[in-house]
Amino acid sequence: MRLKLVPDNTNFDFFGYAKITFGASVVAMILSLIAWGVMGLNFGIDFRGGTTLRTESSEAIDVGAYRDALGPLELGDVTISEVFDPGFGADRHVAMIRVQAQEGQEAATTDTIETIEAALQSVSPDIKFTSVESVGPKVSGELIQTAFLAVGGALAAILIYIWLRFEWQFSVGAVVALFHDVVLTIGLFSILQIRFDLPVVAAILTIIGYSINDTVVIFDRLRENLRKYKKRPLREVMNLSVNETLSRTLMTSGTTLLALIALLILGGDVIRAFVFAITWGVIVGTYSSVYVAKNVVLYLGVKRDWSKPDAGAGTQFANIDA
Repeated sequence: MRLKLVPDNTNFDFFGYAKITFGASVVAMILSLIAWGVMGLNFGIDFRGGTTLRTESSEAIDVGAYRDALGPLELGDVTISEVFDPGFGADRHVAMIRVQAQEGQEAATTDTIETIEAALQSVSPDIKFTSVESVGPKVSGELIQTAFLAVGGALAAILIYIWLRFEWQFSVGAVVALFHDVVLTIGLFSILQIRFDLPVVAAILTIIGYSINDTVVIFDRLRENLRKYKKRPLREVMNLSVNETLSRTLMTSGTTLLALIALLILGGDVIRAFVFAITWGVIVGTYSSVYVAKNVVLYLGVKRDWSKPDAGAGTQFANIDA
């Protein structure tokens, strides 16, 4: 028997509460931008510059004792966190220590690392450094700029691609939906103060690719139905198109989330922020493909027979709740 997440021939009215769903998206975007502006992002070592040290020891980690040991070294901003992972044994205790970039140093010197190690050995004699990563302030600033250019470039390229493949109304709807996904992801990272580094930027680019795939599937069906049902109101054709692709949308998103949740729980600390970003992105990306992109297209109006403009362009959205 074939698995079905939704029954055949569904007839859900996805525009029944369009003003609420679309309005909620606008409010969420505004709040995300405010959170980003007020709270900022918890930039990782990639973007702030400094040194990240990963330590291991057989003794339980005492963050307070670690901090007291490093205090006299006057290293500036130091963040210490214990790393929890289901794969660690009972005698394996891992900590992540982040030290801000030192004045006049592009990267932590060997003497600085040895001094930190000696100070921590006074707390845990068998402590050892399993990895040391350093990023200079100049490089970190360039990485921030490059990261935003990468996201902006991806959105611009998708705008042009959708415009060429469909019509400009579709491209605007798709990019608005993608912008919605990116802003909500950044806003959540700002509110929760989750570490924002290069892997998270890669996750955002992945979200853009995943979300546009869902949107294009719906747009493809919409274009077919517009040719097939030339006299039906645009709202009905759009509802029909979303219903016809609903099973595929939920199946794809559901199976993807199963794999992501497994990685989120069992994948370990190293990839947790990356996986969390994609997990959230799949959820908001599916939502935006159904409730954001099509609302924008409905408001702008589209051609009905692909040979002349739609006479109802710009008037459909006002009658959503009619």
